Amino acid sequence: MKALRYYGARDVRYETMDDPAPQSTRDAVVKVDACSICGSDLHIYHGHGFSEDVGFCVGHEAVGEVVETGSGVHRLKVGDKVMIPAAVGCGACRACLAGVVNLCEFGMGSCYGLSARLQGSQADAVRVPAADVNAVRVPEGVSMDQALMMTDALATAWYGARNADIVPGASVAVIGLGPIGLMAVDSALVMGAHIVYAIDPIAERRALAEAAGAIALHPDEAMERIKADTRGRKLDCVVEVVGSDATVDFALRLVRPRGTVSVIGVQQSRRFAFPLERAFAAGLTFRTGTCSVPEELPALFPLVQSGRLKPEKYISHRMPLSDGAEAYRLFEARESGALKMVLIPD
Repeated sequence: MKALRYYGARDVRYETMDDPAPQSTRDAVVKVDACSICGSDLHIYHGHGFSEDVGFCVGHEAVGEVVETGSGVHRLKVGDKVMIPAAVGCGACRACLAGVVNLCEFGMGSCYGLSARLQGSQADAVRVPAADVNAVRVPEGVSMDQALMMTDALATAWYGARNADIVPGASVAVIGLGPIGLMAVDSALVMGAHIVYAIDPIAERRALAEAAGAIALHPDEAMERIKADTRGRKLDCVVEVVGSDATVDFALRLVRPRGTVSVIGVQQSRRFAFPLERAFAAGLTFRTGTCSVPEELPALFPLVQSGRLKPEKYISHRMPLSDGAEAYRLFEARESGALKMVLIPD
């Protein structure tokens, strides 16, 4: 099959590799109909990988059709259209069966496309371990584009907003307006926020947030504007979607006493000088961590089916998988309005 393979910083190649095959009776093989590039894929693309491996297939967002199942797969059959959530678990422990695969009790939690241990999904096909749990049949009323957005991006945005304690009437800021940040804006509004400030230096992305109903601000003006609007009180909830020390610190300075900061941006440094004394005095709630996609899907399916959330509107490009290297370049450079880059196997 053909796949996008990682060889080093900014070196992703469209090459042939072995077809995936079940390694257990509980595995399935899915022919990929579409896959997409996640913001966290850029960490690998920049050479800050999670493994010393090279030559492995990248990517962890995909939808497709089941083409092979092991004898131990009971919930899926050949021909089913499925979405493949970004991370997997053993599929048998209490945590995995509850949808919290990143807390797998047997330590088998993993993400596609980080190493050769679990090959990625930016390919013609992908092996899904413990497929009854780690692949999800696309429900009626959900398009394949919508399902693709739910394999990681929308689920992570919803998780970040949920962790920010957003309730009806809350005041909210979202820092960083890539696809996940824009979906976090939408999520906050669906959760009942009465005002959402959307903060990003890129004018085109601010315009999208404004069209969704947010007040869009450049980072240089955000603090003074928010202080003025709230008469110095600042905000109930802040969702940080960048992952830099500067933006995490900014989030902590935007939130009011007894407010909540939710950080879902993948951290770019090993240490952060957390202002514990100030946070303690203000009684802040601070949450971070990675999303377990299956845990969020029960809430998201009806919101997408009803049209309350429309994640597909953030798809900016559709390109053949063979142009994957160029898609990565565009996404990194934020050229041509690049947001969600969808790749279609040739």
